[in-house]
Amino acid sequence: MDEAEFDDFYTSSFARVTAQVYAMIGDRDEAQECVQEAFVRAWSHRRKLDQAEHPEAWVRTVAYRLAVSRWRRTVRGRRAPDRALSHAGTTAAPSESRVAVVNALKQLPESQRRAIVLHHIADLPVHAVAREVGAPEGTVKAWLSRGRATLAGLLADEQGATHA
Repeated sequence: MDEAEFDDFYTSSFARVTAQVYAMIGDRDEAQECVQEAFVRAWSHRRKLDQAEHPEAWVRTVAYRLAVSRWRRTVRGRRAPDRALSHAGTTAAPSESRVAVVNALKQLPESQRRAIVLHHIADLPVHAVAREVGAPEGTVKAWLSRGRATLAGLLADEQGATHA
């Protein structure tokens, strides 16, 4: 992959992968940082990326693993970042429905959340989700079914609370 091809890949994939990682981890700033780092690593490993069947999945997996690693380091004792710094960016406020979906996703077990994001937001077929998360297709189907049922209940509760 040459520089122009990589630039095209980055331009066409960055926002989509960031949205997917954000849905998995629930922190937009962290998702953006992890996806940026994943693309830096992708550039360093572009020969491997050329051979990858799904380069976007490679970047998404690296970004997700970076997010998990960062979270683990934070839990081990690093103090919380200054709240003033997290509001430094000027981005449009998310819609109420987007906030409700992200909040509902945060309440799902990690495996269900990841499966739902990869299948419904990243538009991966079940077999591709199974390959990416390293689980059998039947397990992924069960995660999707349970996750959708839980999300439906959570979002119905949220909608009822909003209209009450």
